[in-house]
Amino acid sequence: ARRGALRLARPPRHIECFDNSNLQGAHPVASCVVFRDGKPSRKEYRHFNIKTVVGPDDYASMREVVYRRYSRLQAEGAKLPDLVIADGGKGQMGVIHEVLEALGLDIPIAGLAKDDRHRTAELLCGFPPVLVGIRPTSPLFHFLAHIQEEVHRFAITFQRQKHKKRTYRGKLDGIPGVGDARKQAPPPPL
Repeated sequence: ARRGALRLARPPRHIECFDNSNLQGAHPVASCVVFRDGKPSRKEYRHFNIKTVVGPDDYASMREVVYRRYSRLQAEGAKLPDLVIADGGKGQMGVIHEVLEALGLDIPIAGLAKDDRHRTAELLCGFPPVLVGIRPTSPLFHFLAHIQEEVHRFAITFQRQKHKKRTYRGKLDGIPGVGDARKQAPPPPL
């Protein structure tokens, strides 16, 4: 059913989904979650610190992360996914398509667009993106919403950890007797 609704040549046994996160434009990060045979493969999840983008530019951040992910997998000769999902609509899908094309990769792309209440509202597939009508009660819709929730949770958790670490270190600057080693130590548990 998934393959047919998504208009894919073969069942997507290996799916990767990307999401960007920042806190009011600061500490931009991105995450990639991996699902194999319909289940999360947590050991393959990846966090990315955004290195080349200044400020909250979701498209440039997505471009950087997707390029880093798939150029590395190519260089390592690793197996590529059967489907890449953007946690966003046509704009995010366009960026992913652009990067995959530049790398010479032909991987199907889907996008999960949200409504004004920040809930998954529609599924887009292919390039140019085509709206796929699926019922919100269908198993496919629930599966895709689960992937979207998982990538969002993973990205937000990483972004909050990074922000907390920077905030904690910033408070230690200027205190006599507190050097670099103490500042690099993990914060005490709350």
